[in-house]
Amino acid sequence: MGSPDTVAKSNEARLGRLEGKVAVISGASSGIGAATMRLFGREGAKVVVTARSEDKLQAGLQSVQDAGSEGIIVPADLEDPGTAERVAQTALDAYGRIDILVSNAGVGWQYGIDNPGTMAGIHEASLENWKAIIDGVDLEGYFLMIHAVLPHMIEAGSGSIVNVASMAGVTGLYDAHAYTAAKGAIVNLSRSMAISYIKSGVRTNAVCPGFVDTPMIAPVIGVFDDATTAAALAPAGRPARPEEIAAPIAFLASDEASYVNGAVLVVDGGCTARSFPG
Repeated sequence: MGSPDTVAKSNEARLGRLEGKVAVISGASSGIGAATMRLFGREGAKVVVTARSEDKLQAGLQSVQDAGSEGIIVPADLEDPGTAERVAQTALDAYGRIDILVSNAGVGWQYGIDNPGTMAGIHEASLENWKAIIDGVDLEGYFLMIHAVLPHMIEAGSGSIVNVASMAGVTGLYDAHAYTAAKGAIVNLSRSMAISYIKSGVRTNAVCPGFVDTPMIAPVIGVFDDATTAAALAPAGRPARPEEIAAPIAFLASDEASYVNGAVLVVDGGCTARSFPG
């Protein structure tokens, strides 16, 4: 089993799979989105990235520039009307096209602490809690970003869309029911898009991460400090690093995956492969 350090070093060694591609990435200020931005820069892509934190986006862009590529940051909240269109138009104005969309923006356990009830079971959640997830960035934000970019890909006759969902989109959780509903919707939306838009040269795939050491699940990541608990949670015995999710995203976005369409790639260290903890 490759260690996280080995994966990070191999990522740094790769360059050129996305040479000249224009990629839009949402939720790029931290975690998986930030790791994807950095890897895309090393792979030669021009990146147009959005999230709410301008400082974090700027730091990520610096790493892209250090890798010899270029990009633009668009600090914004996808819940604000017009943000997705503005991001897409920024990419078009600067580079004339959009080859790749990585829809990644979303909320998780930290959001549930800040907004009690949003990560609860359906019997405990209010309608407002439900709407905060479904009508917010975890589902509607995906629609808005895809809706802004897809027509330009169809017009160009090519494109690759990678929707970042969750292993909770293919299996159940005891709570966070609005979250699991949103992630499941993203999985099946990706399948529907795949069969609809491949006729126009646009591929769509989904990546479903398991536990990933990001700010999104920072409140609960400490459970992996206990080896027994870690083994019960994931056969790999640890959470993933964001770079270990960015790597399959880059593959699906690239021309190497030219015949991969409608795939749901679960990247969870084996969590969903077993029927009970070993």
